[in-house]
Amino acid sequence: MILVHSARHFSTVRFSQPDPAVRRLRFSVRSSLPFGTEKAKYHRELEAAVDAVERACALCVEVQSSLLSSKRRVVEKNDQTPVTVADFGVQALLSLELGKRFPSIPLVAEEDSAFVRSNNLVGPVFDAVISKTSHGENPWTPDHVLEAIDRGGQDGSTFGAQPATYWVLDPIDGTQGFVKGNQALYVVGLALVVDGQIVLAVMGCPNWQNAVSNKSTSEVQEEKNTPPGSGIIMVAHTGCGTWTKRLSSVLNLTAKMPYSWMQCFVDGCCVVEEARYSIRASDAWESYPLSTLFTSTTSADSIDEGQILLVKSCCGSLSKYIMVASGRVSLYMQNVKVQKVTKAWDHAAGIICVHEAGGKVTDWKGDQINLAADQLGRRNIYPSGGILVTNGNLHNRLVEMISSNSSTVSR
Repeated sequence: MILVHSARHFSTVRFSQPDPAVRRLRFSVRSSLPFGTEKAKYHRELEAAVDAVERACALCVEVQSSLLSSKRRVVEKNDQTPVTVADFGVQALLSLELGKRFPSIPLVAEEDSAFVRSNNLVGPVFDAVISKTSHGENPWTPDHVLEAIDRGGQDGSTFGAQPATYWVLDPIDGTQGFVKGNQALYVVGLALVVDGQIVLAVMGCPNWQNAVSNKSTSEVQEEKNTPPGSGIIMVAHTGCGTWTKRLSSVLNLTAKMPYSWMQCFVDGCCVVEEARYSIRASDAWESYPLSTLFTSTTSADSIDEGQILLVKSCCGSLSKYIMVASGRVSLYMQNVKVQKVTKAWDHAAGIICVHEAGGKVTDWKGDQINLAADQLGRRNIYPSGGILVTNGNLHNRLVEMISSNSSTVSR
């Protein structure tokens, strides 16, 4: 049984002893970081987070492969978004890994076990999780896995007005792309929040490819020697920058090909008309305030006067944060529709990655995203108008332009 106390004094999570009779497959990953403990206050937490997210990415790749030949593992949640064994498996896996290392830090995440139970997914979720854990001699049981999912669920922990420390997890951001079984981008996103500030984040994107943005022909040719589709992991720590490395060696997608950490920076664009823009796939450019000033095109080789380059959409918001943080696009704009709640896990990991890469994230009024606005659960955020993610150079000008033109666009 998991015992969760008030998060005002940090949640205490206790797992009962696992049954040693259950067998499992071993999965071993040893992670290192691009900076030392002297620079990173939360070095130990970040190292554990990287290891856990790498394991989660391996789980996702394995489950996605099974989806290519069978739809039995794809179900629909009440909000009609597709969800798979991987969503629940990732949440259970990270809950187990982080709960073992940091039992006093609660988890805020998307799923709960009631859905797993009612859809007969206990066995498949358990099988997916157990081969990727690092718990040592004694393996977990199905009950431990279900309890681990609920640790991050709606009733897993209770917060209050006081500052708190907690993990924020999106098991799979971009599930719709995940279940298609193609190369659509999806992200495992994890962040640590301390006293209302995001202090570290890890994002794993197994399907990341180099030519994911609308680059000109010459720019694509420059990257032709870099192996595509090998996936990346992106990390950020307050004051230490944003870094990426390839996931190929972790996922065994290629023969032993070690990849070093590389520091990420946002692009240097200073002119609004010359920026690369990204919006959600479900949104039309005409629904955004800047559409009254510019039309859009998706062709990088033919941009007319009065047009902006709109990068082809990829699944999920966290992949768009990766694109801004790595300089692939200059900015990402997201409308906030009145009838839809904006979830903290869709943005938390991306926010610090962009900030540490030199960019900026606010709502459309230019105010910081308040992660503590949902005092009870820390699950929802309430950005005014929408969310604006930029390279920093363009930020203030875009806030002004949005403010001046918002009244002419109905959402």
